[in-house]
Amino acid sequence: MPLSAYELRTSVAVSDIQQAVAFYEGKLGLEALWSGPSAHIAGGSRIYGSGGGPALNVYQSGTAGKSPATLATWYVDDIDQIVDELTSSGVEFVRYDQYEHDAKGITARAGGGRIAWFQDPDGNTFAIEADV
Repeated sequence: MPLSAYELRTSVAVSDIQQAVAFYEGKLGLEALWSGPSAHIAGGSRIYGSGGGPALNVYQSGTAGKSPATLATWYVDDIDQIVDELTSSGVEFVRYDQYEHDAKGITARAGGGRIAWFQDPDGNTFAIEADV
């Protein structure tokens, strides 16, 4: 049975669910579709919507922030507008020494297009990408 026929949801561990809620809802503007327990933590998990359906599970765990890799990417039409809006909400974009970034923190993406990275309070890395 191939997995490509099924919905995929990214899960991200955070060390403090309330701090994460302030970031994901307050700064990123994500809408919580569900809130529930995570392990033995009442209210320790949120599922956020993206693109019309559930997409991101954020849960409290001792393993938070352990991966240096980009965990999820939002594909947007106007990267400049989204970066401006997120910056005005208090999101800081990461600049990597090996890339040239513009003043907003956006860089050219391999294969064309543009990309910008940011991190949540636990250091989990996310990206915003656009084809133009």
